[in-house]
Amino acid sequence: MFRIMPSKRPTWTRRWLTAVTWPAGIALTSWDYMWRTTVMRRRETAAPVPESLSEILSYPADLPTEDVQGYGAGCGPLFHRFYRTRVRDSTLTAEELMNRIQSKPNRAAPRKFARFQLIRGESGRLAVGDEYVVRMPGPWDGPVRVVATGPCGFRLATLSGHLEAGQIEFRVRTEGSELVFEIESWARSSSRLAHLLYHRLRMSKEVQAHMWISFLERVARLAGGRITGGIEIDTERIEIEIEGERS
Repeated sequence: MFRIMPSKRPTWTRRWLTAVTWPAGIALTSWDYMWRTTVMRRRETAAPVPESLSEILSYPADLPTEDVQGYGAGCGPLFHRFYRTRVRDSTLTAEELMNRIQSKPNRAAPRKFARFQLIRGESGRLAVGDEYVVRMPGPWDGPVRVVATGPCGFRLATLSGHLEAGQIEFRVRTEGSELVFEIESWARSSSRLAHLLYHRLRMSKEVQAHMWISFLERVARLAGGRITGGIEIDTERIEIEIEGERS
């Protein structure tokens, strides 16, 4: 049976308290980032608006639209990001690995500075319609809704209060004797302040990168294997105009 848990979305009081602790969280994240040894390859390019963008970021018709923060609600460029790594010597199949992550997302989350908190749905399984808040260092938490699931992946849509406006997908596949794990997102900043922190000051960008790099490292450990070839980070900046967009 579907179960609704008491709402734990960020209130203004919680947001202010989070903002007060933000410097400590940023300092901890920065310290971890400085001592990272995983090889990273980063590429950033400009790209045109995909003709199939509305299809790529479609939202299920049978899910409530309340609080959904689609890319049209954001501001600034649309960023298409890929975080990708290959895992060798895995003791799990792609399906087994994804099943473990879906049954408990915090198995892969870098819980020292980011964790998934279930606020709607059943624990022990991940299903379309479930809602989580990703608690992380910063002035905002990250409320999301599950909009798609499968044996080798799942997709989340951002909700009101999230730092970004868009969707993010986690997926894994088998290539030869290795697993390939990818995190792909399409999102804009949710506000002018978020855009300033991400694009202009690059602060949020580095925190975000560190979070998903750490996620991939934990995925490799969860699989019982090792990262091979480092981690690839590809970012496409897409200049986009939304009719009637707020100024």
